[in-house]
Amino acid sequence: MAQTETLAITETVLRDAHQSILATRMRTDQMLPIIGKLDQIGYWSLEMWGGATFDSCLRFLKEDPWERLKSLRKAAPNTRFQMLLRGQNLVGYRHYADDVVERFIELAADNGIDVFRIFDALNDTRNLETAIRTVKKKGKHAEGTISFTTSPRHSIESFTEMGKQLEEMGCDTICIKDMAGLISPTQVFDLTTSLKESLSIPVHLHSHCTSGVAVGTYMKAVDAGIDIVDTSISSISMGTGQPATESIVAALRETPADTGLDLGKLAEIAEYFATVYKDLSAWESGLKGADARMLIYQVPGGMLSNMESQLKEQGAIDRYQEVLEEVPRVREDLGFIPLVTPTSQIVGTQAVMNVLAGERYKMLTQETKDIVRGMYGQTPGEVSPELIKQVLGDEPQITCRPADTLEPELEQVRIDVGDLAKNEEDLLSYAIFPQVAKPFFEVRDDPAKLADAIAAQQPATEASSAPAATSDDPGSYTVTVNGNAYHVTVSEGHTGEVQVEQVAAVAATPAPAAPAPTATASGDGSPVEAPMGGNIYKITCNVGDAIQMGDVVMVLEAMKMEVEVTSNHSGTVQAILVAVGDAVSPGQALLTVG
Repeated sequence: MAQTETLAITETVLRDAHQSILATRMRTDQMLPIIGKLDQIGYWSLEMWGGATFDSCLRFLKEDPWERLKSLRKAAPNTRFQMLLRGQNLVGYRHYADDVVERFIELAADNGIDVFRIFDALNDTRNLETAIRTVKKKGKHAEGTISFTTSPRHSIESFTEMGKQLEEMGCDTICIKDMAGLISPTQVFDLTTSLKESLSIPVHLHSHCTSGVAVGTYMKAVDAGIDIVDTSISSISMGTGQPATESIVAALRETPADTGLDLGKLAEIAEYFATVYKDLSAWESGLKGADARMLIYQVPGGMLSNMESQLKEQGAIDRYQEVLEEVPRVREDLGFIPLVTPTSQIVGTQAVMNVLAGERYKMLTQETKDIVRGMYGQTPGEVSPELIKQVLGDEPQITCRPADTLEPELEQVRIDVGDLAKNEEDLLSYAIFPQVAKPFFEVRDDPAKLADAIAAQQPATEASSAPAATSDDPGSYTVTVNGNAYHVTVSEGHTGEVQVEQVAAVAATPAPAAPAPTATASGDGSPVEAPMGGNIYKITCNVGDAIQMGDVVMVLEAMKMEVEVTSNHSGTVQAILVAVGDAVSPGQALLTVG
C-alpha cells in the first residue's frame, strides 16, 4: 500500500478536544476571538458542533447551541464545518422519531454544517439510514463511521464489511472512530489497508491519546494510505484528547504526506488556547500523560473525564478504580457493545450505580433497560440472559429497526413547548432535551436570571458570590465564572446575546462536598432516600397512596440517565419532600412512608 499523499487534517479543538479534556466547558465567547485564524489554516474540516457540545451549551453554559453555530459560521466562511451526529440519537441519548432526525439535520445544514460524521453506538447501520439519506438530500457531506472496539465479536473483516455497507448507503468518506484510543499501529495498518482495497472513497481516522499509542497509530495509518486524520491544537491535546496538530504536521514535513500547514500560524493558535485551558482548568481531566489500563477498560476520553466528574458529584471519587474495573463487565453483559456516546454513558453510569449500590444491577437506568429491550438496535453479542429475564420477563426483545416503533414526535413537541420556542431551532432543542431546554428558555431573556443560572453551574470559589448589579444599570452584572470575575452587560433590546468583559481574577479553590440535606417530615414515617445525586425528573406517587416495597416512587435524572427510585418500605406515603426539578444529594430523604 502506497503512503498517504498530502495528509488532510480535521481540527477538533472546538469540539472533541475540550469535550474530552475539559468536560465540554468551552464557551462560544472563547471561540470567537480565534475563529478567524482557524479559518485561515487550510484544514480539511473544523469539527465544532455536535457530540456533547449541544447538551453542554444548554445544560451547563446556558448558551443556545444554534447561535454558536450561526456566529462561528459567519466568522469563518472558508472552512468546512463538521459535526458529530449519533445517527438516530442525534445529539441526545435515545432514539428519536424520523421526523425529528430529518428536521434537525435540515436545520444544521441550513445553519452552516458541511460535514456530518454519522455513527451508531452499536454499529447497527439500520440506525444510520435516515441520517445519511437526509444529509445527502441536503447536498452535504455524509461521513459514515465505524465505531472501533475490540471483543470476540469484532474483527478487521467485520469492520471492512461495515465500510462497504456505508459506501453503498451513499457515504462520501468513511471514518474509523477509535474513541478510546484502543487501535494499535498494527491494527490500524491492517484495517486501513483493508478499507482502502475495498472502497473507492477516502478513509478518515479519529483516535485519542488516552492509552498512549495514538501518535504511533497515526504514523502507521499514513503508511497504509489514510487520507485524513483528526488532531487538536497542542495546548488542548494529548491525554484524553487527540494527538497535537503541530506534532503531526512537523512529523510529516518533507515527506509525501506533508500536510502543507503553517507551523507558525498554528503556534499563534496554540498560544491563544493555552489561555483558554487555564481559564477552564477546574474541569480538566485527571489523566496526565497516558493510562494503558484503558486498553483493558476501553473507556473513551470524553467518558473518562465525565465519569470522574460524576463520581465527584456523588462524593465517591475514591471508588474510581472499582468503577473502571466494573465497566468491561457491564459491557460484556450488554453484548460487547462499543463504548461511545450514548453507550459509553449508559455503561459508565451503570457501572457507577453497581459500585455505589454494592450490588450489581440492584438499580438499572432506563437506558440500560432499553439496550436490553433492543431499543438501541442489535448488540454485537448476546445480552446476559439474567439481565434479559430481569428486564423483560417473558416479553420478546425488539428486533426491527428501533425507530420503526416510534410515532412522529414534532407536532406534539410543538404543542408541549408552546410560546417558549421562538423558532424551529428552539423546537428541536426542546424535542431532544426537554428537561434541559425549558429552564434555559425561561431565563435566557432575563439578564439577572441568566446570570444566576450561569453562576450556579460554576465551581465554588473563595471569592465567588451571587451575581449582583455593578451599578444602577439593571442590565449590568458581575459574575464569577471558573474563578474569574466577568462584567456582563445586556443592552436594551436584548435578544439572547450578552456582552462579556473579564474584569478581575480570583483564585479558584474547590469547595468541600456539601453534606446531604436532612429532610424533615411530620409523623414517624420511614424515609425513602435518593440513591445518588441528581435532579427529580418525575414523581410517580401522591401523599396518601398505598405503596409496596419495590414500587417506583420517583425518577431521577442522574449523570444524564434516568434512574428509578424504588421504595424500601411498604405503607402509605405520608409526605413528599421534593418537587420536580429539584436537585438532590445522595442519601437525601425524598418522601416518607408510614
